[in-house]
Amino acid sequence: MFESLSTRLQDVFKTLRGESRLTPENIEAALREIRLALLEADVNFKVVKAFVDRVRDKAMDQSVLRSLSPSQQVVKIVRDEMVALFGDAKGGLQTTNQRPRVVLLLGLQGAGKTTTAGKLGTWLVKQGRHPLLVSTDVKRPAAIQQLNVVGQKASIRVHDPAGQMDPVARAKGAVAEAATLGFDTVIVDTAGRLHIDDDLMDELVAIKGVTQPSDLLYVADAMTGQDAIKSAGEFNRRVGVTGVVLTKLDGDARGGAALSVVSVVGVPIAFVGSGERLEDLEPFHPERVVSRVLGMGDVLSLIERAEAVVDVEDAQRLEQKLRANEFTLEDFRDQLRTIRKMGPLEQIMGMLPGMGNLKALAENKPDEKQLGRVEAIIGSMTPEERRKQHIINGSRRKRIAKGSGTSVEEVNRLLKQFVQMQKMMKQLGGMAGLAGGGKNARRQAMQMLRNRR
Repeated sequence: MFESLSTRLQDVFKTLRGESRLTPENIEAALREIRLALLEADVNFKVVKAFVDRVRDKAMDQSVLRSLSPSQQVVKIVRDEMVALFGDAKGGLQTTNQRPRVVLLLGLQGAGKTTTAGKLGTWLVKQGRHPLLVSTDVKRPAAIQQLNVVGQKASIRVHDPAGQMDPVARAKGAVAEAATLGFDTVIVDTAGRLHIDDDLMDELVAIKGVTQPSDLLYVADAMTGQDAIKSAGEFNRRVGVTGVVLTKLDGDARGGAALSVVSVVGVPIAFVGSGERLEDLEPFHPERVVSRVLGMGDVLSLIERAEAVVDVEDAQRLEQKLRANEFTLEDFRDQLRTIRKMGPLEQIMGMLPGMGNLKALAENKPDEKQLGRVEAIIGSMTPEERRKQHIINGSRRKRIAKGSGTSVEEVNRLLKQFVQMQKMMKQLGGMAGLAGGGKNARRQAMQMLRNRR
């Protein structure tokens, strides 16, 4: 999403690092490029002006210009001010003692509220919560059925009383069912329109009145840019919004909505969605997003994804095998499957420090299909061949190629490169160790981030 902005900002920083010393003139030149980059990314022009003014005031300070590393100081100032654009947002849901807590999902039609309901429910289940879903969108064809499908896919109960088509009664009934059956959270997927109208607002106010929600989350399609921010402001004025969920962050939007929403609307970003899977919703962490934009990676998010899919005992066994030089093709296949569970490889690579440069990432874009072919080749081997690749002779290679739907050349290439793969897997083995390291791993990651500032 932030590809263009990220590339432009990193080019500015490269120019600054190339200067033997910084002067007010070359800082002003850099600020002009930063201003253009932000405006082209569709950041609100008032937000851009205030941001550039704050950076200028701090960057022109004599203590910065005379420091031993002035360019690094400027990068730190830009980073800190970008984080400040997001306010004190901590991400996730607000703390409340209300049981069941009620979460209203608000927004225009097509923003992704129904999918977000399933994603939010999945996230809550991972937190040890017991959510209940309900749709109050009785006018859009198949809207209720769509939520039922999402709930079934996520294995989450959906409140859907037969024949009840009053949106307020449906929401009220869901809260009552949650209280009776012990569900601790009710997620209400409200109706949307192609535009804001009085009927929609009256309906939302009525639902709010009977459910007493602790969270009113405005779901905004990041692809719509400043239009999403304008609509969020209107919803906040007429209904009240406690947070924003930005969807489709994996798209090709320019990113201005994310950088503008807090300053313009005055409410924090609670969650961001970055994929089609039910697992692709995460609490918003300003520092991590900014680090990705500036090419510094996102080690903490990478660790969290690894922790979600890597078993601690498996990670320890893998580490022992790597140290004993006993890593086999079978282990490699298992690790490929684990890594692919963490999400799209392009996202994973973007989280690695040093891989945030989108130009470099585009040139070395990982091929998901090729990894699938590698997995098919290894899967066509016998258990003994996977453990002892040196026994694979010419006739075995032909059989493996035929069984995997590949060519003998591809099988040869895989076997030839396996030594290099072992070296790569040693690095991933260290990552797996981080995944099983709990608090120590997070502490190391936090130290890495501080060292990069």
